[in-house]
Amino acid sequence: MLWACIVLPHLALDSVLRRHPEPDKPFAIVGGHPQRRELIAVNDAAAQAGLHAGQRMTLAQAILHDFAVVEQDPREAERWQRFLAAWAYRYSSQVYAGWPDAIVLEAQGSFSLVGDWPRFEAQLRADLTALGFRHRIALAPTAHGARVLAGVRDGLAILQREHLRNALGAVQIRRAALPDDAGMRLHHVGLRELRQLFALPRDGLRRRFGQGLLDQVDRMLGDAPELLDCYRPPDTFDVRIELAYEVEQHQALLFPVRRLTADLAAYLAGRDGGVQRFVLRLEHEEHPSTPVEIGLLAAERDPALLFELTRSRLERAEIPAPVVALRLIASHLPPFVPAGRDLFDEQPVGGVPWEQLRERLRARLGPDAVYRIAEATDPRPERAWQRDDGSSADGVEDRPPRPTWLLPQPIPLRGPAPRILSGPERLESGWWDGGDAKRDYYVLELALGQRAWAFAPVGEQGNWMLHGWFA
Repeated sequence: MLWACIVLPHLALDSVLRRHPEPDKPFAIVGGHPQRRELIAVNDAAAQAGLHAGQRMTLAQAILHDFAVVEQDPREAERWQRFLAAWAYRYSSQVYAGWPDAIVLEAQGSFSLVGDWPRFEAQLRADLTALGFRHRIALAPTAHGARVLAGVRDGLAILQREHLRNALGAVQIRRAALPDDAGMRLHHVGLRELRQLFALPRDGLRRRFGQGLLDQVDRMLGDAPELLDCYRPPDTFDVRIELAYEVEQHQALLFPVRRLTADLAAYLAGRDGGVQRFVLRLEHEEHPSTPVEIGLLAAERDPALLFELTRSRLERAEIPAPVVALRLIASHLPPFVPAGRDLFDEQPVGGVPWEQLRERLRARLGPDAVYRIAEATDPRPERAWQRDDGSSADGVEDRPPRPTWLLPQPIPLRGPAPRILSGPERLESGWWDGGDAKRDYYVLELALGQRAWAFAPVGEQGNWMLHGWFA
């Protein structure tokens, strides 16, 4: 096995900045005791202005009086780590998210699908950049080894187990993610690199530092099994974004809505599924939340389509009070079946597939405004079709050709005697609902060359009633 470890050194900060409308302006996460507020994390703009993590809030305000702040939520980083585990699940069924600010996934099993490691690594980095998370990635034959290497050197890849000991040996002892405070204690006794730890007698290490240190080293080198409780994605997507200020217009909600739908698409890709119904809740300060329900005819997971549908429904919704938070909930997650495409698809550049166009029209015009016509089981021409919402059968039975243009009411056919091309087709139906019909239908060619669909009373010809035209 080969394990890829993704270290997220700024997970708490990135999880806030990715949904902040102005991430390039000075920004900080604050926490601590109410009487001793301090900065927990700052973005690049705030750091350039002289702010840094651990700084007292009063001093930071003296240096820079105008910067945005968000209260620290210890659970926020954990929620987004689980979200990224759901994203990583699209690439591997073995994902572990039990270490702070890190995710590990088994990568070798996906090489045949994604490509070799350089291509796989590039795909991971592209996804994480699009999601808005800074990261470091390393590959190693063990999960614990990959975690250590990712913490010290971005992009390192160890493919052979025999090379792992040398790579780990150069790691500083304090950065080796050893249990408890073992790294600092070993540093105090004069050890600087892991190779020095590897060379020490195991009995002495066990007496002074406990069996936990030896077990960690063995798992790191692959000499002991790694018992990881792998991640399993939940059956419901539920993400909430709290806005920095009250919003009263639809336009100001589009940025967080785009982020929410992109996160939903990433979650669905991890599950290899789609979504058919979900709800966007607009939360207000002193008013019940406003639900904006989005329904699709078929399961989808394209982020652009999900955003377009949500935006269309949101623009039609009334906002009764200022919005302070958004919450997107999706619990109906059926399997996703991609639309079939021909090998040599002649769809023009910039063209939109019919499935996406259909959903966009339904979102803008209403769910009942767009539908297709399908055959019904009633053979009477005026009742032989029905509106189709996608649940009816593709066809009910084999029938002779029907005209493209069916007249609202049959009319007498005048003019020279037509030539019969086919028929009669006997139709006898409707006795049970008062619309009894007994007709013999024919395909006729008129004197000017038109092809008509007409009927005559049963057993008679000549008294033609025109009912439709063929193209």
